Amino acid sequence: MTVRSNAYQSLSVNDTDYNIYKLDSVEKESVHQLPYTLKILLENLLRHEDGIDITREDIESLAMWNAKAKPNIEIAFTPARVILQDFTGVPAVVDLAAMRDAVVELGGNASSINPLSPAELVIDHSVQVDHFGTASSLNKNNAIEFERNKERYSFLRWGQEAFANFQVVPPNTGIVHQVNLEFLSRVIFDEHRNSERLAYPDTLVGTDSHTTMINGLGILGWGVGGIEAEAAMLGQPITMLIPQVLGFELKGQLTEGATATDLVLTVTQMLRERGVVGKFVEFYGDGLDHLPLADRATLGNMSPEFGSTCAVFPIDKETLRYLELSGRPNSQVQLVEAYAKTQGLWRGQTDANYSETLSLELDSVEPSLAGPKRPQDRISLRESARKFEQLTKPIAAERNKTDNPEVSLNGNSFNLRDGAVLIAAITSCTNTSNPAVMVGAGLLARNAAAKGLLPKPWVKTSLAPGSKVVTEYLKKTDLLDDLEKLGFNIVGYGCTTCIGNSGPLPKEIADATQSSEIISCSVVSGNRNFEGRIHPLVRMNFIASPPLVVAYAL
Repeated sequence: MTVRSNAYQSLSVNDTDYNIYKLDSVEKESVHQLPYTLKILLENLLRHEDGIDITREDIESLAMWNAKAKPNIEIAFTPARVILQDFTGVPAVVDLAAMRDAVVELGGNASSINPLSPAELVIDHSVQVDHFGTASSLNKNNAIEFERNKERYSFLRWGQEAFANFQVVPPNTGIVHQVNLEFLSRVIFDEHRNSERLAYPDTLVGTDSHTTMINGLGILGWGVGGIEAEAAMLGQPITMLIPQVLGFELKGQLTEGATATDLVLTVTQMLRERGVVGKFVEFYGDGLDHLPLADRATLGNMSPEFGSTCAVFPIDKETLRYLELSGRPNSQVQLVEAYAKTQGLWRGQTDANYSETLSLELDSVEPSLAGPKRPQDRISLRESARKFEQLTKPIAAERNKTDNPEVSLNGNSFNLRDGAVLIAAITSCTNTSNPAVMVGAGLLARNAAAKGLLPKPWVKTSLAPGSKVVTEYLKKTDLLDDLEKLGFNIVGYGCTTCIGNSGPLPKEIADATQSSEIISCSVVSGNRNFEGRIHPLVRMNFIASPPLVVAYAL
């Protein structure tokens, strides 16, 4: 008899019966001490045990996991679904279309080729900031985006109509990871399969490194390459070593003025110093009582910058609150709670045994930036002026610059100097999905506008919300008007500046920058700031919270 057959049991939730694969059926005491993420993997092995790809020995190896051992045991993980974005996802759809052609040539039926696991593609990587600072920026950028990508978008529309188990979220909707949080995530799958109704954890892989944003909702997932994603779409397992797991304890709560951005930059610095490449990270501790889902998603999002495979929060009351807030049906919320508590996946049910631990007092987090070219190079805001001077000295010593060029632009004349912020962008999934920092940016803009302050004439400003939900609450609070007064008009619903789609600088600014070799800067609410990533003419790039983006634009 297989371990799988013993684990197959029923769960009743409000008079609805589900079949589940019970973790405590694995008669190993160590199962209760497994970290949250490894319990998810254990359930995955139980559900897919076939004696070939997944054997009793695989299940027992994971159940008896040695936290201190170096990873050397390989298992096969079968994600429940696949998330794609339009740059890296299109080749996967092209391959499926090619497979259909091949099947037809062999005399088969083209419609027999479909993803076996649910695959969802969100179009967000194509929009560019060609126009900014006006009420018409969004419409103009959208028109250019559709013109540039007409053929690709037509192909994806065909794909959605042709393939079963494949959905496309159209352009001008939002950033893939925010859409995943708000609409696509299940937390616990409720699947009708033949005559049974199965409940099991939502897991995924995605063709974008920041797929880990979903970890904030208690969902195990991470970014992979196109070949692995394609294999997962076709129901194939992904081989991996059972990883080490670092437990990151968060204590207390953030002080007034400290944001989720400041927290994630602090955690990035700490985990880069520790070294977590190839490891899972799990957050625990009483600090989670004070971290809303949006803050958790911000931390999960930057797992690639930590170096870890994923950075996960367990299911708890905050998970349920977010599901209710985002309009999930009550039956789904109740299933998530019942399943998590039955399987020992509810936060605080057991004390996990970790490979190593790290802790942070949240009240020690202070306002920060990171840069000029690595997200782990955190700079305290109070030290930023001194640090900038220190960073620019060696660059200035190597150039031929002799003056600060005079520029005339839109009726303004000014001199460009070292440190000029040429791009100030409220952008990326990391921060534009977080209501606290977005409302903070709006309030700062309101106060600045009331005092008659405006961005400097050389600053290219932009606002690219993570989804239209963000636009709605900014409108309802009248904060969008305040942001627009400072030139932070909506330019698109996509990754924009964070992935280098910052668009051209005004010609006058670009010419002056190239001719004078000034040390120009960008301040973005993104997750990466590698040299040349934001714009080829910008020398130094700093990651900051949306309120600080507004402040630096002034």
